Amino acid sequence: MRLQSSLLAIVKLTRQKTGSPKGFTLIELIIVVAMIAILAVIIYVAVDPVRRIHSSNNATRAANVNAILNAYLNYIADNKGGTPFGTSAATRYMIGTGAGAGSCTAAATSAHLDMSVGLVDRYIASIPKDPVNGTDSDTLYYFYRSSTDRVTIGACGPEAEGGTTPEIIVTR
Repeated sequence: MRLQSSLLAIVKLTRQKTGSPKGFTLIELIIVVAMIAILAVIIYVAVDPVRRIHSSNNATRAANVNAILNAYLNYIADNKGGTPFGTSAATRYMIGTGAGAGSCTAAATSAHLDMSVGLVDRYIASIPKDPVNGTDSDTLYYFYRSSTDRVTIGACGPEAEGGTTPEIIVTR
């Protein structure tokens, strides 16, 4: 309120000196534009759209990791412990149709694993891909089965949120 009354006082003083009550002076327009610019910067910093985008992408990754693991576990439950593909214990696989080791930044992978065989259509509509750089050959999610048959699905490249990078993994 004080700022508004101060601005009104400036406007009245300016108009009294010029004797012209019509229109705005250049100084009045500059002050208004400066105030709008300052408010826009404050709002932009408060909203922080980059952080919100990273947070949204990480939420998508977490949902995808859960969906892949649930599809895999539902297959195992329906098939009395049988798995849709052969995997070696204590080996990390990049999920996808590609060849080679894949490029996972969160955990080193040694081979690709096509999880669409046996899972797609009945247990999951399609194998999810990373929302930023995922492809069918490199989904940027990994599969790991421990020597005690605990299964872990994780995201290869979560984005930093507020200075820290979350680890997106689900183990069951």
